[in-house]
Amino acid sequence: MKNWRKQVDTPVAKTVAGEAHQVKIAIDLIEMGARLQLLQEETSLSRERLLRLYKEIKGESPSKGMLPYSTDWFMSWQPNIHSSIFMDIYQFLIKYAGIDGVQALITAYRLYLDQVRGIEDTEPSLSITRAWFLIRFFKAGMMQLAPCKACGGYFVTHANDLHDNYVCGICHPPARAGKTRAAKQALIAAAQAA
Repeated sequence: MKNWRKQVDTPVAKTVAGEAHQVKIAIDLIEMGARLQLLQEETSLSRERLLRLYKEIKGESPSKGMLPYSTDWFMSWQPNIHSSIFMDIYQFLIKYAGIDGVQALITAYRLYLDQVRGIEDTEPSLSITRAWFLIRFFKAGMMQLAPCKACGGYFVTHANDLHDNYVCGICHPPARAGKTRAAKQALIAAAQAA
């Protein structure tokens, strides 16, 4: 029976240093919250080894179930902004820093987290697994970056949408944008503190 899973054939993986590099990649991804399926695709380590490594690092078994496979999630207001930040960073690294593959994913995700955590009262809405899927959607030609006609920034869009008059969610936020329970609680807390 043919193995349908992509094999990572790096000759380095057969050496001790190569195997240590694969373990380092797996550790980085696990610490970022990667799902087991992502680890299996991006490293040459066996499933059993990845399970042991995951349990050792997280102290629990990896979550099970379906991966979030939908381009629609990236189109809603806040996820689109976060996805666009990540994808802009990722493409910059590919184009100008000479980083590619899983290393580009890890580096771009770390930079994304730094950017988002630098904004007051903002939590990252993009997981490493969703970021990985976003890259796969771009490579498959399902999604692309389109410029906003108002601000000139580039944002994640479906590849087959019309983009001539595209306006991003920052320039034209939806009516309910920012009206989350957390925002309401922050407003109440600020009023009580005053």
